[in-house]
Amino acid sequence: MMGGPKIQIKGSLTTSDPRKCPVLVIGQLRHLTALPFSDVAMKLQPRVDEEAWNISVNSLQPSPTDYCSLYLNLATVAALPVKCSRHNTPSRTHSITKIIKTHSTGTDECIVLVCERSDVFASVCGVARAYPLFSRKTAAGSSSDHNVTVEVLFVGTGDSPLSEEDIRVLNDSVFAVRLSAKIVDSPANEMHTDGFIEEVQKVGQILGIKPSIIRGEELATKGFGGIYGVGKAAVHPPALVVLSHTPPGGTENVAWVGKGIVYDTGGLSIKTKTSMPGMKRDCGGAAAILGAFYLAVQAGFTQNLHAIFCLAENAVGPTATKPDDIHTLYSGRTVEINNTDAEGRLVLSDGVAYAAKDLHCTTILDLATLTGAQGTATGKYHGAVLTNSQDWEEAIISAGQISGDLVHPLPYSPELHFAEFASAVADMKNSVADRSNATSSCAGLFIASHLGFDFPGNWIHVDMAYPVHCGERATGYGVALLPTLFGHYSRSRVFRNLAPVSAENGDCENDCKASKKMRLS
Repeated sequence: MMGGPKIQIKGSLTTSDPRKCPVLVIGQLRHLTALPFSDVAMKLQPRVDEEAWNISVNSLQPSPTDYCSLYLNLATVAALPVKCSRHNTPSRTHSITKIIKTHSTGTDECIVLVCERSDVFASVCGVARAYPLFSRKTAAGSSSDHNVTVEVLFVGTGDSPLSEEDIRVLNDSVFAVRLSAKIVDSPANEMHTDGFIEEVQKVGQILGIKPSIIRGEELATKGFGGIYGVGKAAVHPPALVVLSHTPPGGTENVAWVGKGIVYDTGGLSIKTKTSMPGMKRDCGGAAAILGAFYLAVQAGFTQNLHAIFCLAENAVGPTATKPDDIHTLYSGRTVEINNTDAEGRLVLSDGVAYAAKDLHCTTILDLATLTGAQGTATGKYHGAVLTNSQDWEEAIISAGQISGDLVHPLPYSPELHFAEFASAVADMKNSVADRSNATSSCAGLFIASHLGFDFPGNWIHVDMAYPVHCGERATGYGVALLPTLFGHYSRSRVFRNLAPVSAENGDCENDCKASKKMRLS
């Protein structure tokens, strides 16, 4: 079964009875205490009066969160964490997801988000993460096909109400986050490379874009030694798939490149029985690129945008790549394989080289569940960013805080770290000599080396191996991040107002100050 509630965003509150439609009111404590009962009465009366509301709100003591039942379990008010450090998101979106998962009734229900306009996008994405789509449960009642209405109540000074266009963008955001999470949650016997291509084709059909597909032996013929070498032993062949949005007047060429390893056994350097389960999530970067591309294009991306999906299954078989094999990647550089479980960097290197050589992109971002070391470096909530531009580094950190897809920088020092890949017989090995020396940075530098460390454009690498999931469910991490980071190229007011870089020229190199201000109008 493939199910999940239908989620609809509304820009104002509608009248309903908690007995017929349970309601959950979520907000920061300072917003809830300042909220007149009259503003929420239409969601609570006749079951809850003003006195009960005031008593309940004043009793909240979030540590980190807290809630109070207003009427049985059908009307609840919940407070988000009070504390928010400088590396956290002001929206507290992670807590929104947890609160909803705890209090969802599984029937038609309403979520009321009490927030400022600057936090509504991240908050809505937090709601989307609470309602995953993928399920194969067969028990009666396990299918959740109810309706969830999300109504927004702004409390910020001067916050303008949501327009119809804003609401459309927010509904598209919900769709995109859940699409990405569904792909990541799906097992590899369904979401193999051919299944992933079908998902790309569906999105392309919605957007009116036909994907270009290089698959199987054609990859080898055209020189994509990284993708082909990783995926050649699998039943379902590897592929490089590209969706290109080329609007009239577009002058900038941007590429988003996603690691799409639909399953990672580790290859002949095989994973253990405890480390292999969960490797269906190794396509999380490509899944996020698909959702982000859909959202950005639907919101009116004004420049040329290419979504590049590097799809392969790292399988074991008679034709699998062996340690000591040497592959020539699309960049023309040779790689000695000393670890077949360091495969993501191989497929991504082909993807970024293709973006630069064939698509002439000057801004290239790759997104990947690349290293286990990412979790040690930046944890479960923050993706790790490595980039050749300090200004893009600052911009993506701001975009992470704004969107809720948090990011923290890794050291970028190719002159110190790239020697880890030294090979006596090829241009480089694919895995480091010293696994205690900034391994997440090194993995990213491997990808950059196939652009060249003298690449004149902007290269941004995001490792999101741990934020890709929370417990046993995917998060759709990255879908919110990319349209926010590139919001200066959007026609949507939602993304233009959130963009951490200049909407006037989009030149991050010359607009560091704008990135710090975050433009949260």
